[in-house]
Amino acid sequence: MANHPSALKRQRQNEKRRLRNKSYKSSINTFIKKTLKALEEKDADEAMVYYRKAVKKLDSAVNKGIFHRKTASRRISRLTRKINTLSQA
Repeated sequence: MANHPSALKRQRQNEKRRLRNKSYKSSINTFIKKTLKALEEKDADEAMVYYRKAVKKLDSAVNKGIFHRKTASRRISRLTRKINTLSQA
């Protein structure tokens, strides 16, 4: 348990940031899941809509410091490969 005022403040800040980041990550995962579900149903239009939103959110998360840029890049790459398999079929 923190005792110094600065450590207490840091603890409060960390908790706020953790909750904010958790919310943002959750929304990203929701868009990714919706994209994958649309791909399973072979709905190309809906998949592209959710794919674009997911990519936009991932890029934004990198700028906000929520994700490392390589993590976001890897997730985007995996989604893109799955989207491309639908367009090829």
